[in-house]
Amino acid sequence: METLDKENKKIILGFQKNEITEYYIYKSLARFVKNPGNRGVLNRISEEELRHYHIWRKYSGQKVKPNNIKRLFYVFVSAVLGVTFGIKLMEKGESNAQVTYEKISKDIPEAGEIQKEEFEHENRLIDMIDEEKLKYMGSVVLGLNDALVEFTGALAGFTFALKSSRLIGMVGLIMGFSASFSMAASEYLSTKTESQGKSPLKASFYTGIAYILTVICLVFPYFAFENYYLSLGLTILFAVFLILVFTFYFSVVKEIPFRNRFFEMLAISMGVAAVSFVIGLLVRKFLSIDV
Repeated sequence: METLDKENKKIILGFQKNEITEYYIYKSLARFVKNPGNRGVLNRISEEELRHYHIWRKYSGQKVKPNNIKRLFYVFVSAVLGVTFGIKLMEKGESNAQVTYEKISKDIPEAGEIQKEEFEHENRLIDMIDEEKLKYMGSVVLGLNDALVEFTGALAGFTFALKSSRLIGMVGLIMGFSASFSMAASEYLSTKTESQGKSPLKASFYTGIAYILTVICLVFPYFAFENYYLSLGLTILFAVFLILVFTFYFSVVKEIPFRNRFFEMLAISMGVAAVSFVIGLLVRKFLSIDV
């Protein structure tokens, strides 16, 4: 213990606090998951975190309290957005600690073993946790992507063609709900045909709900404001925000690059919206329609 300098001791205390915090996070998650297999995995991981805490304590010689704000945050995120997302978001931060582990391992032999176990957590959890939200993520993606691309474009076209916020909102809402039922029916038939171990009814439900919620978010400004150009601007902002949030969620859960997917989806949605706006302009001009 005497060989540890102040910097290394500070690092150890940081690791120690992180381990005891994650111990309580995993314990809390294990209490509210319904699947017995998932509960067993979370309990085993929590005990591993506690063992790591005691190893660090042996070197620091101090007790450390958990970070309760962090604990409550990740338990809340996991309850709302799924256990897999919460865990992956939490473990994502640990990947930045690799250099620190390598540095401290010169003085603490167990550091290398702890590092290996820490970075295996995520893969073990992904392999063993069976979560319905992830099973039907493809259906959610289908509903959200379709609504963002098609509906943003349609509203942009309606904006110049109709020039009335309430009328645009009404037409958009009718079209959006009709499209959501159509998408849900298509997903039901597609899932039933493919037989991938998913319930066709649940798959269609997730697709339809994702589409409807996106439609409501995008059409809301047209009912809230009289200025249809302001409404279109807010709709586009809402679309960008939805793309941002969903892409972040998807990138964390599926471990794919965030930036590339975000800009790809943004370019497609905004490109379709721009083309639709021009079509609305041309239709109004050449058909001489004045609403």
